[in-house]
Amino acid sequence: MPNFLPLLYFSLALLPAACGQGESRPLEEAQSVVISPSSPMQITVGAERINTYVPQLKDQSVGVVANQTSLIAGRHLVDTLLNVGVQVKKVFAPEHGFRGDAGAGETIRNGVDALTGLPVMSLYGSTKKPTKDMLQDLDVLVFDIQDVGARFYTYLSTLHYVMEACAENGKKLIVLDRPNPNGFYIDGPVLQPAFKSFVGMHPIPVVHGCTLGEMAQMINGEGWLKDGVQCELQVISCVHYNHTSLYQVPVRPSPNLPNASSIYLYPSLCFFEGTIVSVGRGTDAPFQVIGYPGNTTGTYAFTPRDIAHVAMNPPHKDQLCHGHALSEFGQYHFLSARQIYLQWLIGMYQGSSKKTSFFSEPAFFDKLAGTDLLRNQIIGNMDEAAIRATWQPGIEKYKVLRKKYLLYADFE
Repeated sequence: MPNFLPLLYFSLALLPAACGQGESRPLEEAQSVVISPSSPMQITVGAERINTYVPQLKDQSVGVVANQTSLIAGRHLVDTLLNVGVQVKKVFAPEHGFRGDAGAGETIRNGVDALTGLPVMSLYGSTKKPTKDMLQDLDVLVFDIQDVGARFYTYLSTLHYVMEACAENGKKLIVLDRPNPNGFYIDGPVLQPAFKSFVGMHPIPVVHGCTLGEMAQMINGEGWLKDGVQCELQVISCVHYNHTSLYQVPVRPSPNLPNASSIYLYPSLCFFEGTIVSVGRGTDAPFQVIGYPGNTTGTYAFTPRDIAHVAMNPPHKDQLCHGHALSEFGQYHFLSARQIYLQWLIGMYQGSSKKTSFFSEPAFFDKLAGTDLLRNQIIGNMDEAAIRATWQPGIEKYKVLRKKYLLYADFE
């Protein structure tokens, strides 16, 4: 097993200051740096390799799928592309919006970006897949979004639908790859086809161990797009990244994942979204605390509240919840354990006096798990080791599949 060490992330602002209106700026490479105390390493993310892909966009009408994480040395990708003369015609916004100011599950509406005047097309709401009309005036799409490596994180589903739309309409897709902060392990049940949804579209484990660039290659290569269509795909890979790198994202990937601890905890805690247990939405520590009114375990208490652009009407709003604070655990445990932590889910169910209603949204829980087996195993009081044993055949088969599409050195 690799010796993972804490890393420090920061960005080097290598691009010059803004030029006058109408001027184009010279192309320069920017770098994001991850520093390990034992072996310094520079990681350059795909978006920062502007000399590699910007020349391909010359004289092209470009659509960009992006959000608040789409940065080059602290500046938004769209603003950078416009400033070097790329003809960006429109922006496509995933869950949480183009500028990342919408809460989880909040419908994103079409509009106009106030900073650039560009039309913004929603891909989270009634339309999750770009339509023919949306794409007809474009030559190429550029996709640049920071993922967190969990199957139910919806940016992967957005990527799938963008690829499908490009394939059906003869448009090229360039994916600007970014490291996966949970890319150092694989774990969880593999999704069964009957439980396919927007929070899980592919037969992969909950923690899949791939970047979005690698997943894009897998989606194409395995024929997972509708009718087996193939997308004209180019992935601009990261430089000096590998799956033993511990990548600290510089911008929160969504409003309720504010730090590294929440990102590490997310694959283990998201299951609770289908139960009576709050994961801290509407608090200062989302995905770092668990609890619910009347719970008798744990010593931590919190009261969810409305937080604009982060959590509106969170579960158990304005009610005192008792449970556990997990932030410190999340910061360190997963780097060594490299697996989903099931004891909270098992323990909260077994300690609940509301077992018949504990799975408050059983259908949604099953979609998150990708199977109804996990819920039934917990109800049947199966222990963690026995549950994990049922995952292993699917995980081992997936590991063989995954290796065909890796762009970076693996952790095994």
